[in-house]
Amino acid sequence: MADHDLHRSVEAVWRVESTRLVAALVRITRDVGLAEDLAQDALEAALAKWPESGVPDNPGAWLMAVAKRRAIDTFRRRERQDRAYGEIGERKEDIVAGIESSIDHVEDDVLRLMFICCHPALSSDAQITLTLRLLAGLTTKEIARSFLTSEATIGARITRGKKTLAEVDAPMEEPAEDERAARLSAVLGVLYLLFNEGYSATAGDDWLRPALCDEAVRLGRILATLAPAEPEVHGLVALMEIQSSRTAARTDADGVPILLLEQDRSRWDHLLIRRGLAALERAESLGRPPGPYVLQAGIAACHARARTAGETDWARIAELYERLAVLSGSAVVELNRAVALSMSEGPAAGLALADQLMDVPALEGYHLLPSVRGDLLAKLGRTSEARAEFERAAGLTQNERERDLLLQRAADVGD
Repeated sequence: MADHDLHRSVEAVWRVESTRLVAALVRITRDVGLAEDLAQDALEAALAKWPESGVPDNPGAWLMAVAKRRAIDTFRRRERQDRAYGEIGERKEDIVAGIESSIDHVEDDVLRLMFICCHPALSSDAQITLTLRLLAGLTTKEIARSFLTSEATIGARITRGKKTLAEVDAPMEEPAEDERAARLSAVLGVLYLLFNEGYSATAGDDWLRPALCDEAVRLGRILATLAPAEPEVHGLVALMEIQSSRTAARTDADGVPILLLEQDRSRWDHLLIRRGLAALERAESLGRPPGPYVLQAGIAACHARARTAGETDWARIAELYERLAVLSGSAVVELNRAVALSMSEGPAAGLALADQLMDVPALEGYHLLPSVRGDLLAKLGRTSEARAEFERAAGLTQNERERDLLLQRAADVGD
């Protein structure tokens, strides 16, 4: 096998196996940093060994066996080097016995790692970065490229995150029942932020970053198998699956954004739509009041079920946004409701609600508020006001593609 093909094969294996490998090692060693180091050692061993022996039939087991041997060596070396090392000295035999035993409870390990990455002591940026690093298996370089920052910044963020977990003595077990709901909410929040950054990049030259969406969806699917009785987990998966179905239709050949109502729906991925609708059905079948992710999935489903833009059930969407606004208290949700109202009751109704949001502090500097107002003003024939709003929105966004789109809309209104 050529070196290039081998490296691609190893990368593919690593993407699949790294999450379970790191998760099991965290449980065994009770040390996030050490677990990642051991996993990386196993990866380096694979890169050195597999060119001669070929990729084994069960590469995950091979990587785990190497990591376990390195872990045993590490703990025994520590004991020899420092007999007075209290905690390791007391726990060494139990640790080694645990490493030497078969690795089971893989699902518990992965869920535990998700909870660890979203520990409340970590900042949102650190939670997302550790999730990408430990659960998605992305390299520092890949994470840096995804968020348009330097490898040094991401490396420092990872180091600080691990240090924070060590300082707060973060439990390596799954949270107690009273903490589980709050921590699960944090996990869902991280996946949601990760997906949204991929779906509508906040900065840079690209309108979307599919790799981030793909990782968020992959981790969401894993979480759904680990927490099958949680409707919000299925709701988030449904939302991400349906939103992802539009990827191919959201930009033209030059990367220029195409708005939802102008998209060629034949280019939507109907397999993802079916998966999303099935996940939404599972969430609703659990019989609990819908939370924010289930409600958002319901909105996405309204679009997915419409064969054409004209068949969209805008009244239903406006109703779902109203229920979501009550739950979340979010001004952004109210702005989305204004759009739905404009489609179901006319642009004047939507503009009236949008105007009420002009003085809301949370929307100060939010480019989509003037963008929505510009669209509604244009529909009402108030072209000079609409042009000014589109230009104001263009000045607020940090995404180059979106800025170009908004300036084009301002020019089109002028014409």
